[in-house]
Formats: sequence, C-alpha cells, structure tokens
Amino acid sequence: MTELAERKMRFLYALRSKGVTDPRVLSAMERIDRGHFVKGLFAERAYEDTPLPIACGQTISQPSVVGLMTQALDVGPRDKVLEIGTGSGYQAAILSQLARRVYTVERHRRLVREAQEVFDSLAFTNITALSADGSRGLPEQAPFDRIIVTAAAEDPPGPLLAQLREGGIMVLPVGQSDAVQSLIKVTRTAAGYDYEELRPVRFVPLVEGLGQD
Repeated sequence: MTELAERKMRFLYALRSKGVTDPRVLSAMERIDRGHFVKGLFAERAYEDTPLPIACGQTISQPSVVGLMTQALDVGPRDKVLEIGTGSGYQAAILSQLARRVYTVERHRRLVREAQEVFDSLAFTNITALSADGSRGLPEQAPFDRIIVTAAAEDPPGPLLAQLREGGIMVLPVGQSDAVQSLIKVTRTAAGYDYEELRPVRFVPLVEGLGQD
C-alpha cells in the first residue's frame, strides 16, 4: 500500500472513530480528496483530522466536524442546499456528492475564486459559488431544503431561518466567537422551529458584509 493510500485509510478510520457512521457521508468523504483544498505549507497535513489555515485568515474545518455536520444535515439526493462560508470549498464539494444542487456563499472574493477553480478542475457542475454577505442568506434561491453554516453566530440568523422550507434542516455553530460554541440542528416545522444541541465546537465568527479581498 502506498503511503498516500495508507494516510487516506487512516483518515477514514479517524472519521468513524469520531462518530461519522452514515455510509453515504463516509462514501462522499472518501471520494472527495481533501488534498485538493489544502495548499502550500499545510498540504502535507491534508489527511490529518485537524483544522488548517487557509487564505483570508480563515480555516478549513476538521474533517470529523465536517462529517458530523454533514451527517446531521441528512441531505437527500433531491435536496437544494445552501452553505454559508465557502472557505476552501471542501464542505461544498462533499455536499455536491449528496445533494441535487449546492449554493455556497462566501464574503471573501479570493476564496470564492480559488474554490471555483477547484470545482472546475474536478468537474463539479452542481455547485454555484457566490461572493455575498452570508448572514443574509440567498433569498433569490430560497427556500432551501438544507442550510449549513460554517461560521459561528450568537443566534441562528433570522434571514437563514426564514429561507428554510418547512421540514428543512439547518446545522450551524452558535455562541460567542471566543468561547466554546455549540453545534445546533434546527428543524423547521409547521409550528415553528425545533432546536437540538449536538456537541461543542469552535468556528470562526460569522461576519456581516463583504471582505476586502
């Protein structure tokens, strides 16, 4: 077995040991090579279960957290998904294997450009990456079956809750940006919203407006 194949096998084992057990999610994470989304100094560490720095002061999330969030989202093959916080594009790429259509929004134009280059090189045609203020969602494409937020807000943003269809699920970290946050699963029902706390996490803060780059 090559060293790379061995690292990938350990990577999948780490996901399972952290509670990522959904076969569809594991299969998607096996197909999407995290190495495409980690550049420069940290490329060597692409298959470690750890968050890594990317451009614009952002991070690529820890793979086990990506897996657990994706698992909680329970994406179906006909779902239209909104991701807030494109970052490297890794999470959107995994969602593209599970959903019919993925819209991903990022406030840093440079990250959108770089993620789009990777999506194009891998021929992912069901992802639309946009530079926009993620705290406002994407009203022109609403409602969404699933929404995932990869940055922490103090409360689930109202515009995002409003863009979730009835029966839809949103997964996001909630809490103060410099404290421990909680990963929350929100399900929209006919009567309102049900909230379920999943686990403690740490994410960069959800910032309003567009970045300078």
